[in-house]
Amino acid sequence: MRNNSSLLDSVNRYGLISRIFHWSMAVLFILQFGIAITLYLSGEGALSDALWPLHQQVGFTLFLLAFLRGIWGILNIGRRHHTPGLSGKLAAAGHLVIYALMLLVPLLALMRAAGDQYGFSFLGVEIFTPAVVENTALTAPGNAAHSLLGWVLLVVIAGHVVMAMLHHFVLGDDTFRRMIGQESKR
Repeated sequence: MRNNSSLLDSVNRYGLISRIFHWSMAVLFILQFGIAITLYLSGEGALSDALWPLHQQVGFTLFLLAFLRGIWGILNIGRRHHTPGLSGKLAAAGHLVIYALMLLVPLLALMRAAGDQYGFSFLGVEIFTPAVVENTALTAPGNAAHSLLGWVLLVVIAGHVVMAMLHHFVLGDDTFRRMIGQESKR
């Protein structure tokens, strides 16, 4: 039986549950942004018709995981390592931006789906029935901001990866080690 402390975060490392959230979402974001880039480059046609449903399913999965991960993070906030000073404040602000975008981008898509003629189903379960008449109060925010904020999220995630590599290879601290489950050297 796994020790309960290995499931939870600590000052020395992230627990198993946090790591599963982080790395499964990382894989799904690679898939999602690969789909988004392909959709952007391919334009309308058979390929985009095939990829849109996958984009929606992966996006909703990421939304659910981000919501659950946010709750898990709040429950573990007191157990985690906190970097003091300005760099710690900047890291916290960066994480808040990532979480806000991980929730806002799919929420805008869901609003759009609630008001458009297509509706939305997740894994075969209907979430929103197709609207008979488009509700622009719901579709306009998604039409205006979903794609733009999705690309902003990609840039912010890329910055997150760059900072993780900077911490590991340049600063030589334990930030990356904690996220792969290894104990801090300190």
